[in-house]
Amino acid sequence: MLTAAICGDVFASPPVDSILAGIHAVTGPMGCLLIVTNYTGDRLNFGLAAEQAKSEGYKVEIVIVGDDCALPPPRGIAGRRGLAGTILVNKIAGAAAAAGLSLADVAAEAKRASEMVGTMGVALSVCTLPGQVTSDRLGPGKMELGLGIHGEPGAAVADLQPVDVVVSHVLKQILSTETNYVPITRGNRVVLMINGLGATPVMELMIAAGKAVPNLQLEHGLAVERVYTGSFMTSLDMAGFSISIMKADEVILKHLDATTKAPHWPVGVDGNRPPAKIPVPMPPSHSMKSDESLGRPLQLSQQGHVLEVTIEAAAEAVVNLRDRLNEWDSKVGDGDCGSTMYRGATAILEDKKK
Repeated sequence: MLTAAICGDVFASPPVDSILAGIHAVTGPMGCLLIVTNYTGDRLNFGLAAEQAKSEGYKVEIVIVGDDCALPPPRGIAGRRGLAGTILVNKIAGAAAAAGLSLADVAAEAKRASEMVGTMGVALSVCTLPGQVTSDRLGPGKMELGLGIHGEPGAAVADLQPVDVVVSHVLKQILSTETNYVPITRGNRVVLMINGLGATPVMELMIAAGKAVPNLQLEHGLAVERVYTGSFMTSLDMAGFSISIMKADEVILKHLDATTKAPHWPVGVDGNRPPAKIPVPMPPSHSMKSDESLGRPLQLSQQGHVLEVTIEAAAEAVVNLRDRLNEWDSKVGDGDCGSTMYRGATAILEDKKK
């Protein structure tokens, strides 16, 4: 992937001297490609360093990545921000360079990749800057849509929604034909990246991926060729995730599948392909003769009334004991006994209504 990364202070662009030192350290006779996320400070400092390196005789090219799809056009002076789609551009450029392409060709591959990818993020918390008090701009039960990677406010704040609703909204935003941010239409092949923002467990990222794949297939008519799930471009301890969609062809897939020693690039035996089959809901069981056999009798006997009241009282008692049972279980086990019993009791109460 990258030969070097230049670090600045937290959420700040690295200074020109640091960038120039990086160019000096790694640039050989083939030249150097700088992949820069589209933020004002980054463009200014990397641009100045590139000009200085060129004046010293180095061959330098720059590719700017702005894959943000959260803000509707007009895009302002600064344009679209660089987000996690930059990681896919890094991988493609690195593979092109490793294959021995010229600097101009590597830059062209990276630029083409940057124009094929769109990203949008969702935050469930605000990140904590070292030594500073965490902002309370995101209240309880709220989520932020279309945020940047430096703790900037998002495009909108909304009530917390189920993950399938959030994923559907984000995918529609990225693939919108009105904004036309990415050249992706029905029937295209795509690559999907689910990126954690720092404090999101892998299990939750996998849930988002599990919702995104069938949505892309069924709702948008796209062939999902690769799925990459993990924390690739984080924002300190922010809870949330971003979704990146890249239009794919054989060249892009070849570069993404090329071997790399980068320790956190996910490698699968089958090129990280998602399941080829779309999950289909199971049909109702034919073993049930009719709904009537499971229904409540029109008239209950005295014993039936007693039984009904007893079942209801027992289930409600278990519901009310949930937290205490969890507390007890946490002292001797994994702390989920109350929640497990609660699910069973609420299912009984729901069934009784039917």
